[in-house]
Amino acid sequence: MKIKGNLVDIEKKEIFPAEVEIQSGKITGIVKIQEECEGYIMPGFIDAHVHIESSMLSPVEFSKSAMRHGTVAIVTDPHEIANVCGTEGVEYMIENSENTPMYIYFGAPSCVPATPFETSGNVLGVNEVRKLLQKKEVKYLSEVMNFPAVINRESTMMEKIETAIALNKPIDGHAPGVKGKDIEKYAGAGITTDHECFDIDEAREKIKHGMKILIREGSAAKNFVQLMPLIDEAPDMVMLCSDDKHPDDLTVSHINELVRKAVKEGCDLFNVIKASSYNAVKHYNLETGLLRINDNADFIIVEDLESFKLREMYIGGNLIYNNVSGLDAEYFKIHTRIINNFNAERINENSISIIQNGRFLNYIGVIDGELITKKIKIEISGTLSETVKAHNLNKIVVLNRYQKNAIPVCGYISGFNLVNSAIASTIAHDSHNIIAIGDNDTMITRAINSIIDTRGGIAYVNENLIKRLPLEIGGIMTNKPVDVVAAEYKSIEAMTRSNGCPLHAPFMTMSFMALLVIPELKIGDKGLFDITSKDGFVSLFEN
Repeated sequence: MKIKGNLVDIEKKEIFPAEVEIQSGKITGIVKIQEECEGYIMPGFIDAHVHIESSMLSPVEFSKSAMRHGTVAIVTDPHEIANVCGTEGVEYMIENSENTPMYIYFGAPSCVPATPFETSGNVLGVNEVRKLLQKKEVKYLSEVMNFPAVINRESTMMEKIETAIALNKPIDGHAPGVKGKDIEKYAGAGITTDHECFDIDEAREKIKHGMKILIREGSAAKNFVQLMPLIDEAPDMVMLCSDDKHPDDLTVSHINELVRKAVKEGCDLFNVIKASSYNAVKHYNLETGLLRINDNADFIIVEDLESFKLREMYIGGNLIYNNVSGLDAEYFKIHTRIINNFNAERINENSISIIQNGRFLNYIGVIDGELITKKIKIEISGTLSETVKAHNLNKIVVLNRYQKNAIPVCGYISGFNLVNSAIASTIAHDSHNIIAIGDNDTMITRAINSIIDTRGGIAYVNENLIKRLPLEIGGIMTNKPVDVVAAEYKSIEAMTRSNGCPLHAPFMTMSFMALLVIPELKIGDKGLFDITSKDGFVSLFEN
């Protein structure tokens, strides 16, 4: 098979009319030709760090959407499903990914659970991590979120890192705000990337210590504008990633949007394409082809080098997508097996009632668009219910999903402004227990029970209806197509906002209220928690 077009050669930094010869899925020849060609042949895009689970889609369904935007490969960290189902969860993701032509590469989660201050579904110790790292589909040790353990050289964390080094597999970092001697120690342990930089000076410092920077632009965290200058400053040291991509956003764009932005803002074309493909292949030792002789025949053809509108996609020499008929269903298989870890039982209103036990109340102060929160302390004036109403607070509840007859933990939260309604979800980072917010116990109980009935999902309830999106895979993903999931998700979010919630992304915001490692005040299945405080756990009431 021979394909003609204007070929973008990253290594030689040339663009020229060419004929690409393909045999048995490999590129066997690239010949310059003397004729005008339409379209540009270039390496397909690679998302260098993403959690598939954040899309609420299975790997197969995620791939179908991402491939429409020119993505041929992703490097994914399955730590969300690992927190729910452990090693079985990672193996399930690998199994599911075998049903798509997209290259899906996995990491071995390094920090499951994220903290010892909540109940997760599983624990991945050194032995479990070692077994995962030995799999051919597992290319690296996933983001090392417990950076204090690395800096302090704690034995268990270091043993996981040393195992990856011994197997010649790179180690992903996660060190927001870590600088100076601490980042020197962190990088010195063998950690080679970071995707948590918000500030370009922080990123530059990490590059000096040999760390590659994954420039992130996802649904939750957006750092592309601040870090974009690195594409030309350090073209060998940057990659592009989304980290998370919600289903409604994934229907619109993926890495292609970052490529468009960078080129439009004047970044060197070859450096941008290098960041969106070449560097990930080299860093993670991926099999994805880069338009060279003897490479796998993996590439895309785009209309131009401004819009990067996808015309065709080839993987292994097969035409997977064209802009007339879309994706070729022949290359995708149906995978319906599901896994879960769900033991919670229905609750009643009495189990979430709160009796005042102090003069002061501590509550979570939400900041729209931020993962951080405020710890706010107020004096109770009159009754508890009067004070809650006066400060426009909602009740927040977390219920352990992994054991029967667990006792719910309750608190109060500002910012949601729900009226005679409630929302609930089993997406609650990182342990994914049940989390719910509402303005009265009846609605909260209905919301929680509605997702207990479906063994996971998200829900909105009011006096007149229950609107649910069941997530049958681990309570965090579904086999439904992206268009269906996106429409249902947007519908539930719209209902929540129409009820008075002013937050841009209420369900995403709620999911991070259980992430105890982010300051100031959060809530888990064991209680209110402030990672910045000496004692950690915080009482709801104080005298």
